[in-house]
Amino acid sequence: MNKRIFSGIQPSGVLHLGNYLGAIKNWVELQEKYDSIFCVVDLHAITVPQKPQELRQKTLETAKTYLAAGIDPEKSLIFVQSHVPEHTELAWILNTITKISELERMTQFKDKSGNKQNINAGLFNYPVLMAADILMYDTNVVPVGEDQLQHVEISRVLGRRFNSTFGETFVIPEPRVAREGMRIMGLDDPKSKMSKSASSEYNYIALTDSAEKIREKTMRAVTDSGKNIRYRDEQPALKNLLNIYALLDNAKPAEVAQAYSQKSYAEFKRDLAEVIVGFLEPFQEKYNEIDDREVLKILEEGKEKASKLAKEKMETIREKIGLL
Repeated sequence: MNKRIFSGIQPSGVLHLGNYLGAIKNWVELQEKYDSIFCVVDLHAITVPQKPQELRQKTLETAKTYLAAGIDPEKSLIFVQSHVPEHTELAWILNTITKISELERMTQFKDKSGNKQNINAGLFNYPVLMAADILMYDTNVVPVGEDQLQHVEISRVLGRRFNSTFGETFVIPEPRVAREGMRIMGLDDPKSKMSKSASSEYNYIALTDSAEKIREKTMRAVTDSGKNIRYRDEQPALKNLLNIYALLDNAKPAEVAQAYSQKSYAEFKRDLAEVIVGFLEPFQEKYNEIDDREVLKILEEGKEKASKLAKEKMETIREKIGLL
């Protein structure tokens, strides 16, 4: 039996090139080798305020993006987190063996909790729900970006702690961090990841952006001072653009830099825009062809399969901890 992977994306904001290169592209390749489970993590999304109708729509759009990008429901299990209530039941149980000090150390929480009066308990407990997502399905491997490594580590800590207290129950997952794609930075700020919640649309290239909009955003992308195109840490903005080009063109960033070493930033960005447009056109065609009813049918089938796995696991867990 193949090892199992589990991963998911929140249905909030606009899905962008960073989401694709940092996660979904990797998933499409991994589903050929692993027993794959991909979730739309809507319960994580509500740790920040969401408009109900928008959340429903974004949940559907996120699942549709998975399918258009190449996640195959014949090979992978696709479902919505809130459709399987065992996730929140396990999260509550794991909360009882989680130390507050462990959650306070989470860098993502510290980054988002500048004003603690406005922070909800859900954001604080976010890593415990993520641990429940992962541990529920006896996940062997979790494909993540570097910024999520801490969350996978707490999943490992809680899995081991539960096993030590109540007997062998959970598989302890291993993180799998891919290459440059895992950290695609903002077009307007190479110090921060491309973000769905960015205040400016010029931070990201949305997967559904028009060709005209992609060209405009790419030409406006910040570049470093200097004239030479080289792939190096001292030029983070240029390095980020070279990473994007290379990942979409199946090349090595250093090779792309070499090819443009005698050309201007403007020439490079014009060509990069065409690479992005050429890549996204077939994705957008597939996305627009997928009917919402088809997506709902796939999610319903995914819910049934995930629920079967989760129910069996929860029966074992309840018995282990002494619930009547």
